[in-house]
Amino acid sequence: MKLNFIKILVFTFVFSSCEKEFSSFDSEVINSENAINFSTNSIEYSLTNRSEMVNPVQSNNLPSFLLGSYYHPQFGTFRSNFVGQMVPAEYNHDFGDNVVLDSVVLTIPYYSRGIDTSEEGDITYETDSIYGNSPIKISVYKNNFFLRTFDPFSDFGTNQKYFSNGSLSSSEFIDPNQLEGELLFEIDNFIPSSDQINLTQIDTSGNTFISQKLAPALRFKLDNPNGNFWEVNFFENEQDQVLTNEPNFKNFFRGLYIKVEDIAGDGSMMLLNLASSNSKLTIHYTSDNTTIGDGDTDSTDEIETNQHEYVINFSGNLVNIFENQDFIDLTPIDQSQGNEDIFLKGGEGIISTLDLFSGTILNDLGEEVNEFEHFKEFFYDDISDQPKRIINEAFIEFYVNQNFPNNDEPERIYIYNYEQNSALIDYFLDQSVSSTTINAKINHLVPLVRDSLSDNRGIKYKIRITEHLNNLILRDSTNAELAIGVISDIASVQNFKILDNQSEDKSMASGIILSPKGTILHGNLSLEVEKRPKIKVYYTEPED
Repeated sequence: MKLNFIKILVFTFVFSSCEKEFSSFDSEVINSENAINFSTNSIEYSLTNRSEMVNPVQSNNLPSFLLGSYYHPQFGTFRSNFVGQMVPAEYNHDFGDNVVLDSVVLTIPYYSRGIDTSEEGDITYETDSIYGNSPIKISVYKNNFFLRTFDPFSDFGTNQKYFSNGSLSSSEFIDPNQLEGELLFEIDNFIPSSDQINLTQIDTSGNTFISQKLAPALRFKLDNPNGNFWEVNFFENEQDQVLTNEPNFKNFFRGLYIKVEDIAGDGSMMLLNLASSNSKLTIHYTSDNTTIGDGDTDSTDEIETNQHEYVINFSGNLVNIFENQDFIDLTPIDQSQGNEDIFLKGGEGIISTLDLFSGTILNDLGEEVNEFEHFKEFFYDDISDQPKRIINEAFIEFYVNQNFPNNDEPERIYIYNYEQNSALIDYFLDQSVSSTTINAKINHLVPLVRDSLSDNRGIKYKIRITEHLNNLILRDSTNAELAIGVISDIASVQNFKILDNQSEDKSMASGIILSPKGTILHGNLSLEVEKRPKIKVYYTEPED
């Protein structure tokens, strides 16, 4: 019987073109001369969860940047400010003669997509990653703090890191007084909008017409402090070295600082697309251009006044600075045996570590043994170097603790190897794709299941770890500590350093850093026993 089972396994392995790999197949009777009956069963193993506060995280050069204020009923208020360097689209710019400032406009697009177009060409947009719809106060300042490129205290050529608490290291901080230089703009009741932005012009007859249609964006017409701020800094420096190259310019004009303050309600927070070509500061002005005559006695030089633009783009160090107010304190909670609840919060927030196979279980002889040892022996025979059973599917379900109110639950949570700061093999093997990243990797990381009959409240998350468990058996992989966190973009798993004096290697996926949301799940000590997270393994074995 054992020989036939091995033959079938060999056939299955060849068919899958993967050496020493488990394959999933339904319980069935193999119709052959030496038929073997198979049955599908399941087994459960335990895990232990411990919530962990996240130290300040690297927040410069992220794929996107948060701006705004977001309130969570359990985790308090989370604010995100932004400071960024800028460079002109053109150095040694010729402003012309008789330069007159028209306006200065700051534009930073949101993430959005068009969902409908009218006959007039107007687009209805759907914005992505805008949280809340209550007013906030936004102030735009000229930044006076120099954001250096290289770290003078590290190896030569090492780029300087900036962290979410406004620090450069555990002992060096950005001076907040230098961030707030000249006030360039202020609005007291700002709410992000998903509407198309129409730019207008006046034709020669004095009629107004729409000259350009833009996707939804943060778009402000900046002030001109003292009535000459932009003229003094740019027009009057036309021939100066400060406008001739990048290092000089970054030291001269040190970028913008955008600060957020709470007004009322739950606030609003936006994910800004600074990588967009439309993300820029535009100085609109008019100047005289002289057209030289052709030299004939009747020809004369002509002076013509034209409109021009001087564009400055975000480039270099772009930094988010986070603030947590009334944040939950996990210090008094005894987590030696795990916890009743799993606290998860993005940003400089909270993750939860997971120790798989953390309990004991009875083996076939009725002896209490370590779960991990039981798992390996249950599925693989070291003596014959052959599988005993085939893992069809393995997953963990995390149930939302609905005893805590939460009207904006995250759609996705992310699991990763906490010791190696890397996604699991199931993440890379999951080829499920969609037009939006929110629906990618849905086989491995199943989106939140909601209850349509109860205000669409979240019920549970399901995370498949089939290949991760196969690796533990077939490749004798280490049962490393894992971790979970809320994530805004399931494709954003590039790691950024955590500021930690005890470890030089801790890092976190950018998608966790850029999520303002949070949730509370049932933990391994939950009073609702049926909602405790378990490792559930469905497998196939021969009826021998």
